[in-house]
This record gives sequence, structure tokens and C-alpha cells, in this order.
Amino acid sequence: MPTQSPNIDDMNTRSREVFRRVVEGYLESGSPVGSRTLTRDFSEKVSAATIRNVMQDLEFLGLLGSPHTSAGRIPTQLGLRMFVDGLLEVGDLDGADRQKIDSTLTSNDQDVTSMLDQVGQALSGVTHGASLVLTPKHEAAIKHIEFVSLSLDRALVVLVFADGHVENRVFTPPAGQTPSSMREAANFVNAIAAGHTLSELGAVIAREVKARRQEIDALAAELVKDGIVLWENEGENTERLIVRGRGNLLGDSENEADLARIRTLFDDLERKRDIAQFLDLTEDGDGVRIFIGSENKLFSLSGSSLVVSPYMNADRKIIGAVGVIGPTRLNYGRIVPIVNYTAKLVGKMIADRS
Repeated sequence: MPTQSPNIDDMNTRSREVFRRVVEGYLESGSPVGSRTLTRDFSEKVSAATIRNVMQDLEFLGLLGSPHTSAGRIPTQLGLRMFVDGLLEVGDLDGADRQKIDSTLTSNDQDVTSMLDQVGQALSGVTHGASLVLTPKHEAAIKHIEFVSLSLDRALVVLVFADGHVENRVFTPPAGQTPSSMREAANFVNAIAAGHTLSELGAVIAREVKARRQEIDALAAELVKDGIVLWENEGENTERLIVRGRGNLLGDSENEADLARIRTLFDDLERKRDIAQFLDLTEDGDGVRIFIGSENKLFSLSGSSLVVSPYMNADRKIIGAVGVIGPTRLNYGRIVPIVNYTAKLVGKMIADRS
């Protein structure tokens, strides 16, 4: 094996064409591509033996592999990455695909989760893969907060947002709370919370409690601090990963090894606690990213590829992501514009609601 990673620019014209044709043939059919297949419409007149020699060179570089001794070649993970980075031609979104996605999202009246559920259905339907949609935390500004005592060891915090959304969360208050201390805590928080989003509130409250500790009763201050932990949801995500189209992957697999990998993938999805990692995949900014095989930390054992793009709110802040996951032989050139368009459409619909 070579000591350094191969570079597409170092290939001669013939090697580049053989490599490109093998990868494109594999992505289209899912089957190994043989030398005789390539000789039929190669750009120059060459023998099958010559092409086999080029394939062997590409195999030595780690770009192609041979699943069976008598079969043709398929791209390795390294080969697919080189193809995606150097040779992939991404076209415009197909009109029929755009129409299918648009027709699914005809109304912006439903709640965000229902809308994103429809996005997932549309993505899996159009791409014939499994779709992943990460729903955002609620990022509207807070209008009002109320603490309600339920029993000695249970209380309710009611969060009313400026857009009309209401969240109720039950928690265990600090011992010794009284209706009076709960009112004082609520009044203190409401005096500083208005206009801030939930993700901003923790830092604001911590700063204010420290600066104004003479103005607030110790019991109420303890309740406020407990509320910070609750609002920040330590150890718990309000984001939800919507997965649609599992059957597309299962129905597309013909051998036990593929089915086993897909079941591993679904197990990963079901068990995954730190769903925010999915959003971390898009941390390098907006735009579509492609993760092939083990490059994808989330599903590294499943032998899958993930095409993912973040979506943003009206303030251009990344708040969620949409993606398609499938076998490594995804039709990247077609799926990249679909995911890109869907992410932008979701961002626009969420921005229009604010």
C-alpha cells in the first residue's frame, strides 16, 4: 500500500477515466464493474487487459477493491471520498423532485414538529433512503414564567413564549418552598426574562442572581437556580430525531451482511442519547456535507453514508438539520441538491413563523 494518500490530480487521463467509470457504474448498479464493461464505450481504444492493469494500480492505491476473485472492482471508502471531493458532478434539483417536496409542505399553519415529520416523509419518499430530521429547541423569546406548587416535593414551571407556544415541566423544588417564595422567584425571573430565548436565559439569570442577591430571598434564589438547571435540560434533549423510510433501506438489501449493518444502524438511532451530535456534523457552517462509512462518528459501524445539511432560523442561527442516510452507493449527485433544497425550505418556513 502507498505511504501517503493518493491525489486525483496525480492521475493520468486514462487512470482518472477508469476510476470515474468504475465508481459511477457501481453507484448506478451496486455491482462490481469489470474491465470488459469499460472497454465498450471507453474514450480511447484499449484492451480489457490494459484496463485491468489500470484497475490493479488503483487497487494498490487503495481506491478500488475486489469483493470476489473473479469479479470486477468496486470503490473503497477512500475511493468514494476521492470521487465525491474531486469528480462528483452535482446538478440542479430535478423539477419533479422539487414538486414532490413542495407539495408535501403546502401549509405553514401546523406545529413545527408535524411540519418536520412531513419533511422526513417527503425526503425518504423522494430519495428512497432513510431520512433524518433533527427538530429544533424552541427558540422563541419568553413572555412569561410561572411556578406552581403541586405537592411538597413536586412543582410545575410554566413557560409562555412570545409566539404563543406553552411548555409545562414538572420538577422537584428545593425543600421548604412556600407559595410566597414561588411568587417571588417568578417575579424575579419575569423582570429579566422577557425578550430572551430559553438558551440565553440560564446565563442571564445566573448573572442577575449574583448581581442582585440582596434583593431576592435565599429560598427564592435557590428555586431560581434550580430552574436554570431545569431550563437548560441537563442530560436531556428537547431536540428529537425523526427517522422515516427505514423500509427503503431494508427492502434495498439482498444479502445478510447488508441487513445486519442496517439493523446496527437502526439500533444506533434508537439508542442514541446525544442527538445533538447529529447537529455537530454540520458545525463547519451552512451547506451540505457528505460522510462516507466510518467518517460518520454517529453511525460508524453501519457501513452507511450520510448526506446532511443544517437549517437556520431568521437570525441565521443553525437550529436543526436534515439528512438522508443510505448505503455508500447513494446517488450523491442527485441527493445533494435534494437535501440542500429541503434544508433551505425548512429554514424559510421556520423563519416565516417568527
